[in-house]
Amino acid sequence: MKIAPLLLALGAAGLALSAQAADPTPFTVQQLIKLNKMHSATVSHDGTKLVYGLKTVNDKGEGSSDLYLLDLTDTKAKPLQLTSAAGTEHDVSFATDDKSIYFLASRSGSSQLFQLPLTGGEAVQVSDLPLDIDGYKLSNDGKQVVLSMRVFPECKDLACSKDKFTAESERKSTGREYKQLMVRHWDTWEDHARNHLFVGAVNGEKLTKVVDVTQGLDTETPPKPFSGMEEVTFTPDGKFVVYSAKAPSKDQAWTTNYDLWQVPVTGGAATNLTKDNLAWDAQPTFSSDGRYMAYLAMKKPGFEADRYGIMLRDTTTGQTKEVAPLWDRSPSSLMFAPDNRTLYVTAQDLGQVSIFQVNTQFGDVRSVYSDGTNSLIAVTNDELIFDSKTLVEPGDLYSITTDGQGLKRLTEVNKDKLAEIKFGKFEQFSFKGWNNEDVYGYWIKPANFQEGKKYPIAYLVHGGPQGSFGNAFSGRWNAQLWAGAGYGVVMVDFHGSTGYGQAFTDSISQDWGGKPLEDLQKGLAAVSQQQKWLDPQNACALGGSYGGYMMNWIQGNWNDGFKCLVDHAGLFDMRSMYHVTEELWFPEYEFGGTYSDNKALYEKFNPVNYVENWKTPMLVIHGEKDFRVPYDQGLAAFSFMQRKGIPSELLIFPDENHWILKPENLEQWYANVFRWMDRWTKQ
Repeated sequence: MKIAPLLLALGAAGLALSAQAADPTPFTVQQLIKLNKMHSATVSHDGTKLVYGLKTVNDKGEGSSDLYLLDLTDTKAKPLQLTSAAGTEHDVSFATDDKSIYFLASRSGSSQLFQLPLTGGEAVQVSDLPLDIDGYKLSNDGKQVVLSMRVFPECKDLACSKDKFTAESERKSTGREYKQLMVRHWDTWEDHARNHLFVGAVNGEKLTKVVDVTQGLDTETPPKPFSGMEEVTFTPDGKFVVYSAKAPSKDQAWTTNYDLWQVPVTGGAATNLTKDNLAWDAQPTFSSDGRYMAYLAMKKPGFEADRYGIMLRDTTTGQTKEVAPLWDRSPSSLMFAPDNRTLYVTAQDLGQVSIFQVNTQFGDVRSVYSDGTNSLIAVTNDELIFDSKTLVEPGDLYSITTDGQGLKRLTEVNKDKLAEIKFGKFEQFSFKGWNNEDVYGYWIKPANFQEGKKYPIAYLVHGGPQGSFGNAFSGRWNAQLWAGAGYGVVMVDFHGSTGYGQAFTDSISQDWGGKPLEDLQKGLAAVSQQQKWLDPQNACALGGSYGGYMMNWIQGNWNDGFKCLVDHAGLFDMRSMYHVTEELWFPEYEFGGTYSDNKALYEKFNPVNYVENWKTPMLVIHGEKDFRVPYDQGLAAFSFMQRKGIPSELLIFPDENHWILKPENLEQWYANVFRWMDRWTKQ
């Protein structure tokens, strides 16, 4: 095992000094894609050690990823490098005795489980299975592991699934055959395999025998495409696994009824723990003494953006109650404190993602930390360890006492790179929007702001639509890049945004083109009055997904507001969109039923019905692997504008989905966007 001090500068000391001596420059996409990225952070059971993964990128754009160990008992400690092998070690967890760590890596050609002693020595491969391990979780006593692997439900063993994957890859014909939805999801055509859970013993020898505890089920656990092992857990006694999944059925594409299921670690029939709730149940989490199971639950079937309530089940009596039912926020994660009676949760709140303490007995909720976008890593006896990002902070680890005092920075993984960057100053603002209700947003000054000058506006419109452009640092839509390019940035969390109460979020459903448009219009007028350096007569609006829909809606319903528009993955024709998107529950809830059931509402807010008003120059961007909003939506908007003679351009990425993920493509994306905006706003 290689153990060496991690230079936070990740370069020679002399180079670091010269970099710090140079004047910082406005943020660019080239700098964005070369920022170091932290992942897989975990804390030892005794709270004394922290391990995290760090992907570093050099000046040539070459990346590597390794694991680092930090002693939390020494305030002057430097991170120690634990690994140096090619590839990425991820999904790290401590062994029960905290003397070693487990992680996933593909060192042997497939993704397998490894164990690395922290006292010296090399990593040992724990599993030797014929298929990739996608995720895992250890039992409380560390003697068992539950694995997520992709298999064919009809197969009785892993060898069968391996053979079927091999046969499929060697098949001469190319046709895909289906008998029910979903035929594709996010960016992948279904191959009839499913995420299944396997349990095996961890006893110091290689893990070669595992039991499929979801044997034969036509269901996905963890659910695709964005869920992970937070949806899977052992019961504290190690006798059962609890997981979130939909029941096998033909309605997968139009239901959000994820339930919590409990199955013996030896396999067999699973018990539905939440069968009475027909909406989304998620993230089963047990107190260490096994007395309580906390989880998150929505109440509205079919609605993916409903408020998550915190549910608490007494495993002794079987009684279940909602904790803090009057608290109008929707938690996204939860952890028990060592006292087994307190929960720490994260939830969006007024443009931040904050950490809250929740008393499970009385339902009292107290804010612990509320600056930026935060995610909990661990809860110790008296401290919380968390990752924090802001509009000027790509992400580092911090600790804070459980009463919200003594904030300490634990890492500075981009210290020298950030020293070379000049960000724009930002501030949250508010105004009276639809129905004279308070609406919030952020503005960012250009990085090279000069007092007395007016600046063109980049008006960013978030997707979702139940989402938020808050105090966060993004690897894709990074608001500071527009500030670096000389624009004043404005972002408004219009009605429908998350973090302002569930009624505010609900208000966009069945009103896609109503309240949000009014908020956007009033927001631009208000912030321009508040900040005289902004030039509302020289503005360009941009949005992706629902934000792209709004660009198309603005074309037909606010066609004198902007010099130009940028539509990324936007919905153009709701009629065709309904019939080609994959998660049918989404449009069916948002528009009050299927297209045939509620045709009038789909057509009322259908951008294609207002194309006679289109005139604003627009750049259209789309990924060909986008199955959420298929690329024909972007192609149709571009085709109409070309035929109509409206200045327009099209940028298509054959290898991207709903998002732009590849660094080279991200550079091309921003190059085209800035060129387009400069053409119309900087004449």
